[in-house]
Amino acid sequence: MSEHQNSEIITKEKIDKAINLLKEQKPKEREDVSDREAIRKMRRYIEKLTSNKYGYTYDEVSEMLKGLGINLAGSRIKYLIGELKKSGRRRDQASDNGSSTSDQEATENQKEEKASSEAEETPVNSKKGKSKKQLKAAETATT
Repeated sequence: MSEHQNSEIITKEKIDKAINLLKEQKPKEREDVSDREAIRKMRRYIEKLTSNKYGYTYDEVSEMLKGLGINLAGSRIKYLIGELKKSGRRRDQASDNGSSTSDQEATENQKEEKASSEAEETPVNSKKGKSKKQLKAAETATT
């Protein structure tokens, strides 16, 4: 309780200044990153080395990284690369599904528009199966 008695009075102006100060702060640069993040950043280089062209194994890549103080087993590197590929595929599929659905809808709408415009252009030869509205529209179109 004695803290409150000794503390300075906080005015609304000080609060506004404090809020502005806190808002302006940028995220701190972290020194340490997770193994997943590290592999994500090195992924293209690891994949290049483990490709058929270069022929390195994940264990050999692991040994190279140990020299820099990055202690990840080859199996862990391989696992993380696989996880990154999976998440990339999931993201790609989600974006493909979204665009293919809208493409499919657009194609269906175009077909419907074409069919309706063709129906309007076609002269009415028969009154059979036509509503009064359709017959009247066809009559006004021909005159």
